[in-house]
Amino acid sequence: MPKAPEEAPEATQDMPEQPEGSGGTRWRRFALVAVPGFVAAAVLGGMTTQGLLAASFAVSGDSFKMSADSLEGNGFSQYGDVANSVDGSARPVGLSTINTAELDNLCMSSLWDLPIGDATLVINAGATNPVQGSNLVIDIEQLQGNAEFSAIEIGRDASTLDKAEGGQGPAGGFGLQSDSITVSDMQLTTWAVTSGSLRLSGLNLAIKPGNHECF
Repeated sequence: MPKAPEEAPEATQDMPEQPEGSGGTRWRRFALVAVPGFVAAAVLGGMTTQGLLAASFAVSGDSFKMSADSLEGNGFSQYGDVANSVDGSARPVGLSTINTAELDNLCMSSLWDLPIGDATLVINAGATNPVQGSNLVIDIEQLQGNAEFSAIEIGRDASTLDKAEGGQGPAGGFGLQSDSITVSDMQLTTWAVTSGSLRLSGLNLAIKPGNHECF
């Protein structure tokens, strides 16, 4: 009798790497934002450009702050979403997607609770030449500033948003979008940021004892 063909070994699937907890510190999250040369940042950037947005990793237990003299973006969309943490908690956010953006005088800060006391990771860039980003995805908890939108649509079904690449939400969800967005004197609290690419001109990264947040 002819031999039955051998069964091909079952392909294994790589499990997504889980983010490592680090107590009160949030270095990994800022590494993803501020140092695109890191392997983890490159992986997340690739996910973002393919439409695998902020849900691709679990957020830490604390938000962080961003400020800029101005943000100018093309192709903007936003809808309601949830930021999930490794501790099982979930937080409502406005998931915002911007195709391309420039930020003047950008500041990012994260307050750490360390055994020796508070410390702040502070990142500054774009004082002379703007920070440039593409396929930005921001989990916004709060945004303050002076905003201007062009060709804005408010209340559009989130699943039909089409002005930002990969910026569609669930069917039936509340969404808004615009051709462009400009925010001056921006103060933003966020749980996570991913970017297909991020160019930080004049980068300055410092870890300072005490509270030195952007605002």
